[in-house]
Amino acid sequence: MLIRVACAIKETKIRTELANRLAEQDVQLQFFKPSTLSWQALARSCADVFIVSSPTIPKPVESSIALLNELPEAPMTIVLHNRESSEEHANLLASGVDVVLYSGIPMDSLLEALETTLESRRQFYYAERFDRRGRFLPRLNDFTSNSRDMQVFLDETRQVVSSDATILLLGETGVGKEHLSKAIHADSHRSTGPFIAINMAAIPEQLMESELFGHEQGAFTGAVRSRRGAFELAHGGTIFLDEIGEMPLQMQTKLLRVLQELEFTPVGGEKPVWVDVRVIAATNKNLEDEIEKGTFRKDLYYRLGVISLTLPPLRKRKEDIPSLTNHFLTMNQQKFGRNLKRFSQPAMEALCNYHWPGNIRELMNVIERAVLLCKSDMITLEELPSVFHNTKSVQISGGVSGLSMPREWESMTLPQVRDAVCDQVEAVYLAMVLNKTHGKIGETAKIAGIHPRGLYAKMKKLGLDKAAFKTKG
Repeated sequence: MLIRVACAIKETKIRTELANRLAEQDVQLQFFKPSTLSWQALARSCADVFIVSSPTIPKPVESSIALLNELPEAPMTIVLHNRESSEEHANLLASGVDVVLYSGIPMDSLLEALETTLESRRQFYYAERFDRRGRFLPRLNDFTSNSRDMQVFLDETRQVVSSDATILLLGETGVGKEHLSKAIHADSHRSTGPFIAINMAAIPEQLMESELFGHEQGAFTGAVRSRRGAFELAHGGTIFLDEIGEMPLQMQTKLLRVLQELEFTPVGGEKPVWVDVRVIAATNKNLEDEIEKGTFRKDLYYRLGVISLTLPPLRKRKEDIPSLTNHFLTMNQQKFGRNLKRFSQPAMEALCNYHWPGNIRELMNVIERAVLLCKSDMITLEELPSVFHNTKSVQISGGVSGLSMPREWESMTLPQVRDAVCDQVEAVYLAMVLNKTHGKIGETAKIAGIHPRGLYAKMKKLGLDKAAFKTKG
């Protein structure tokens, strides 16, 4: 977290020494001239800590300090008093001031006291980062899988956790991209820093720049006070940019500059702000297609995709459904105070045969509903939604897992059904051609009419391994 400090200090020497002392720390200093100070302007600076000389506080002092204490940042106020009077110091503390320091003490002692107060503010933010509702914060060790595709994915993820490299998470809606990004953050050296998540699709285009980079007071109509953006809030930690494919082109240009320079200028600001953040972006779109359409910048794609990881959809890792189902059962038992032992065999078979267009998120919702509706100690087919009551599957030749019967499609959108069918058809076709070419990528790509790089991407997505098609000698 980048600590904002607003100063209205009369003593020039203290001002200079403080600026020098804090220049190399994660602190953003803003100085106000005491001679022309507007207390309202000071309050609108969006500061975490106020350092003011006692003569600059407008009377009545209680009202002026109350104005600062009632700000949404819950700031700390430090008053530098020009007299060493215990009674006056006590009166200031009684009015709501957090710390009172005598400005006449040795400079080193004064600066050390100020640094100690700033550190306590930093610790305040660290404490705020724990889940107040007692929810278990995700870690990578929580992710276990019997699926080969998922195991490979987790191995790749663990290799990049300790770095600061930008990560691009790809995968369908509901596969758990945000949950994974939190786990990456929690296992990284940035775990004591903040994790800030922003959904690009949920922010109106005209507000996006302010949401990401903040704004200064008066930057636009309605900007009555300064506001820090997501990148500043994420200083020292991780920022998660979900649905990055929805970001307008104009903002893509500004984001690219932040990724390259690690600094930005708030809306209406004049000075750039330097930040230390790790960026994790996510999308369910094919960004290469978006580049061809002209809706996504190629240079931003390469900058974001330093490390590109694709989360497999749940239908590609059905081996994990029983363990995931029992895990969510345990979670919801604790959440709702229920004592449920297991799922009936028909219920578990129906869950395993289902196509799961909504992926992990849909599975979680189905289990939560079942726990709430269950009247005995075992969840049966009756507690599952009607779409599970007649779920069957057929097998397509070629060893590729089959499509579900049309009844299942009643809960899916047309694009979801189309994607599911296309995946199955592509898998069967590519398996056939790979078998014919004995796993030769160049020859297969030529027959299929696609670029070898595109073929590799499709094979990874569909779980096809070229080694399985090579002729055994």
